[in-house]
Amino acid sequence: MIEWTSVRGTKRRRTGVIGTARAGAGGYLSHMPERIRTRFLVVGSGVAGLHTAWRAADSGEVVVLTKRSLFDSATAYAQGGIAAALGAGDSPELHRIDTLAAGAALCDAAAVEVLVEEGPDRVRELATAGAQFDRDTAGNLQLGREAAHSRRRIVHSHGDQTGAEVARTLIERVRAAPTIHVSEKTRVLDLIIDNDVCVGVRATVAGKATEFIADATVLATGGCGQVYRYTTNPAVATGDGYAIAHRAGVKLADMEFVQFHPTALDTAETPLALVSEAVRGEGAILVNDRGERFMLREHKLAELAPRDIVARAIFRQQRAGHKVFLDATRFERPFEEHFPGIYALCIARGINPNTDLIPVTPAAHYMMGGIVTDLAGRASIPRLYACGEVARTGVHGANRLASNSLLEGLVFAERVARDMVTGVPLAAEPATTMWSAPPLLDRGAAQVAADEVRRVMWDNAGIDRTAGALRDCLVILDGIEARLPIGATEEANMIETSRLIVQAALLRKESRGGHFRRDFPRPKRKWRDRHIEW
Repeated sequence: MIEWTSVRGTKRRRTGVIGTARAGAGGYLSHMPERIRTRFLVVGSGVAGLHTAWRAADSGEVVVLTKRSLFDSATAYAQGGIAAALGAGDSPELHRIDTLAAGAALCDAAAVEVLVEEGPDRVRELATAGAQFDRDTAGNLQLGREAAHSRRRIVHSHGDQTGAEVARTLIERVRAAPTIHVSEKTRVLDLIIDNDVCVGVRATVAGKATEFIADATVLATGGCGQVYRYTTNPAVATGDGYAIAHRAGVKLADMEFVQFHPTALDTAETPLALVSEAVRGEGAILVNDRGERFMLREHKLAELAPRDIVARAIFRQQRAGHKVFLDATRFERPFEEHFPGIYALCIARGINPNTDLIPVTPAAHYMMGGIVTDLAGRASIPRLYACGEVARTGVHGANRLASNSLLEGLVFAERVARDMVTGVPLAAEPATTMWSAPPLLDRGAAQVAADEVRRVMWDNAGIDRTAGALRDCLVILDGIEARLPIGATEEANMIETSRLIVQAALLRKESRGGHFRRDFPRPKRKWRDRHIEW
């Protein structure tokens, strides 16, 4: 069990996003918001949010809020699959050992135990609910292997469409439940805290100020990859949940641990298309533009080393002036039979994986830190829960094991749903106050600000960090914030979340897992089991 050693982050002004009464040219006036009351409130529509809503629906009314549509989440992009000890010769104990090893001495052992023990049942339940996982002719699950796994334990759907299949299955369940109500194109602005208890959120629904009051509120808002110039995350992954929670005084931790996926398709687009870990699991190798297989000298597992090691190795090749490629031309079967989705992505970009090398680059992929929760998904403020990527459950430590993310979403969403249905209703609703969310009038300025955040974060707080670059990053972020146009709520959240990442990275004077400091290139014993928290 981890002994928490608190290292406090730097205090600074928290920038709210709710307007106050103002008048004049271009101004806005506060007014009484609409109020909606529900038993359970879920913010986010990825695997964690959808599973929570589905499992809580039998116990009361559930409202699901999502920034765009139900399909807009990182879950739908997930190619690799779901890791679970379901095959012969595998066991939760072996899965536990692999997870702890990848986490670089920062995993919570109790949380990992929950993940690996309950994971197989969650996958079986999802299959029963209608998810179509890949099976052999005898009807057994076809299990793949990915980096740092000691066994074949990755469940796939349609080769590389696992996330889309999980999303489809859960969306069908959510839409079929009469007690679940979905509000799309809804932007959550802040938590409503009344007498130190979370009682809901302030949001805009089609631009209209709305308060959602609930007996239990769940943040399942996903990650923050969009704060980086290169990312595999969808456009909605702007770190809103971290910023919203931080402004409310919710405890967060481990924000320095950003996972950079080693093999995004190196093209001029954003987000970048992902070339799954599973491609290397099936035998593809990494080579530079000289044809050198450089991973053999980097780690005993070569291409199947943990993600942080592979990402940094590729980054070093790029810094030395080399381009990096995946070579899958020696597959026994045609590439499209293994990975039809990735094949289509490559072909659309003029690359034939059967005959061509696939250009790849590291890209921001996953946040290991976030809102600190207990094993029931409870956050530090009563009646507030978190699950999925926005939560810091402790299962990932400093570096997430491949394909544990969908599993974590399923396992801890189930625990959140079970816990919150046992809670008692609010004794009284908070008083309604007048407030306004000003419209964004200058979208061009907001876009410039977002692009600046992505650039400075990639250059100064990405794969390779130093104290000087991190300090420069904080100064530049402050300048961007000062120029934000009125109504740029999403961009304000990007800056707030970026600042948490940078401050934590500056405080952790070592390298561990997804966090690498060139000025402190090795892990230090005194930082084992220590967490930077707010």
